[in-house]
This record gives sequence, structure tokens and C-alpha cells, in this order.
Amino acid sequence: MDTSDPSAAARYPPATTLADFRHNLDAVQSRIQAACQRADRDPAGVRLLPVSKTIDEARIRIVHAAGCTFLGENKVQEAHAKWQAMADLSDLRWSVIGHLQTNKAKLVASFASEFQALDSLRLARTLDRRLQEEGRSLDVFVQVNSSGEASKYGLAPEDVAAFVRELPAFSALRVRGLMTLAALSPDAERVRACFVLLRELRDRLRQDAPDGIGMDELSMGMSGDFEMAIEEGATVVRVGQAIFGARALPDSHYWPADLGA
Repeated sequence: MDTSDPSAAARYPPATTLADFRHNLDAVQSRIQAACQRADRDPAGVRLLPVSKTIDEARIRIVHAAGCTFLGENKVQEAHAKWQAMADLSDLRWSVIGHLQTNKAKLVASFASEFQALDSLRLARTLDRRLQEEGRSLDVFVQVNSSGEASKYGLAPEDVAAFVRELPAFSALRVRGLMTLAALSPDAERVRACFVLLRELRDRLRQDAPDGIGMDELSMGMSGDFEMAIEEGATVVRVGQAIFGARALPDSHYWPADLGA
């Protein structure tokens, strides 16, 4: 889970060929299926979102050839540049999964298919306005700080219900569910508790969600913990290193003080 771990490179060797990517994707899908079997879940109910942060265009084109048509990026400017460079791949879509400043909302509104880090009404208002100008709509997830760590972005769990009640005002935002980053901890039960909290919060919100607000999706779990997340109800898992290989840059470059993918 922690890319500062020197053994990350051994656990996640770099994928550079089509055969490498197919092997890694098959391995991840096998782990997803095994986790679903343990939880008595249908694997079709779990979407794998490969996270391509720091990955260059050439390798993204290879993973696309291996069948990946929806990729996650943390930094919107990096994602936008990749979208422009690979506009010839007409079926390639992008999910922005990192914290977003309002002054970059225009970029997200121009190209992204999904945004997983909605955490303020100011951002919702700005995104909605920019999307209206573009004549577009956007799937969004509300980010929740399930670990209680001050370093992490996201709403406090107790603030989510009131926040969600305000979202019908933003017609260009299609709310799909919740997203979280689990605690960065070697204590598996502490990590699992973050996933349980998000699932239980989603279940409560779903009982009286406003009309038009979806609360079916749970985006949680990354390369080091996605199986545990699936056991606790994840419908989207964000996996980077187990597909692409260990990253050269530390996660702090992409998730300031946060856990990566």
C-alpha cells in the first residue's frame, strides 16, 4: 500500500509489453474474483479502474490495447494532457480521482467522464457551472475522510448527509456514491474499519437519498488493499501499481500526505 516501501518494486515489477499488461490484468481480475467469492458477491458488480498516474503515453497505449478503456488520474492537468495526446483513442475515458481546486474545475468539465473527489459545495457549484457551459454532465463520487486523518481530503462522515441533501441543486452532476482512502497503516483491521464505515454510511444515506442522487457505488481499495475493500462492499477499486508496476515518484507527489493507488 505504501510506495515508499523499498519492496514495492519487487512486488510490482514494471509492465512494458502487451504480454506484461495482460498478465497483470489477469492476475488482478483473478484476485477480484477470489475476493468476490469469499464475500458471496458477483464479480460483475466490481469495476476495476486502472490508475495511470505517472505513466507515459506509450505505456498507456499498450494498456489500452490490452483492453483498458477507462483510466484514473490524480492530477487533472496531467490527465487533460494525456486526453489531448490520445484523442485518437475514441473509446478511452478518464476518471479524475484526486483533490481538485476550484480554479481547475474548467479542465475537468471539458473532458472527464468521472470525478471521484467531490468534497465541497463550492466545488460542486463551480463544476456544475462549468459543465453547463460545456453542455456536459459528469458522474461524481462524494469523497469521505473515513480514517479521520487530518492529512486527508474528504468530508467528515457526520457531514456527508447534509452535503448530499444539497446536491440536487447541481443538475450537471450525476451523483453515483461515495469514495474514500483508507488509513495508511500496517494494521489490517484499522484499514478494514475505513471500508466498513463507508459501506455503513452509504447504506444509511441510501434510505432517504434525495431524488436523482445515486448511492449505489463505493469506490474504495487500491493495489495493497482492494481485496479487503471488495469483501466490505467496494464496487470500484482503483489499482495502479499492481497493473503498471511500482511508481518511480513517491505518492506524496500525487496525494499530498495521502495514500496512493
